[in-house]
Amino acid sequence: MKIAKKTFWAVLAIVALIMSVAGYQYLTVAVAPEYDPETMPLNYEIVGSGDKNMVLIHGLAGSKNYWKRGLEQITGTHRLLLVDLLGFGDSPKPQSEYTLEIQLTALEKVISAEGFDKGGSLIVGHSMGAIISLALFEKHPNWFKGATVIGFPVFESRDQFLEQMPDGSYFDTLAVGRYGKLFCMLHPLYIVKWFKPENLTDDVFKDSKKHTWQSYYNSLNEVILNTNLFVLAKNIRDRKILFIQGTVDKLAPYVNVENFASLFTKSKLMRVENGDHQLFLKEPFKVWKAISDFFDH
Repeated sequence: MKIAKKTFWAVLAIVALIMSVAGYQYLTVAVAPEYDPETMPLNYEIVGSGDKNMVLIHGLAGSKNYWKRGLEQITGTHRLLLVDLLGFGDSPKPQSEYTLEIQLTALEKVISAEGFDKGGSLIVGHSMGAIISLALFEKHPNWFKGATVIGFPVFESRDQFLEQMPDGSYFDTLAVGRYGKLFCMLHPLYIVKWFKPENLTDDVFKDSKKHTWQSYYNSLNEVILNTNLFVLAKNIRDRKILFIQGTVDKLAPYVNVENFASLFTKSKLMRVENGDHQLFLKEPFKVWKAISDFFDH
């Protein structure tokens, strides 16, 4: 009987914790103002003193700090625009649908304000940021001379995503399930050091907490799963695009990227053996060199 009572109270405490965390996260979004692009500029910084321009877009739950690896190799030749996407990092986290178009609108303002829209810039994106980068390139082909996409999540449908994710990301699979919103509300409980993936550095993992359940859930569904990448490909298929993809990337299967890259006439697929979804964090110098070699020669 005593054991049963202890179990009851333990379960009750866990339920209370879950409900309190979920309730707080829900209210955080509920009381946030609606997105206004005129009064909610993105957080960003510019580093480097080179005469070439490069825009860097991080992935889901990332931040501009993701790119601060091996910068000494690139900042002498390039001026870099590092941006926190809307809903992530230190950018505003308003109530929003966080669609691809909303992210593009927010980025356009920063890129134009800092003069990275004058032609000749490169745009580089990782994961979800790779999708956003290609979409921005397709929308403003005169702004950029080329794009680099790393860990590119290409899925033809939600069903394909669910089929390929079980061996990759348990968390992302849950986030698109029936109780995905509730699961995302509970992120303070599982984005803790005990669950930190081995391929993430401590500072990148710390920044991965800087989002709301809404910015994560909507971005995953609206940008990653609902963007028709094959339509985008038709309009920029003859532009220079560098794909950098790891062979053991479980979040962005290599075979999907290989098939997608073949649609472009001036693309290059750089195959990184044993590279996973965070290959940039492990080998930033290789990535910076690959970008320079492809676009400067």
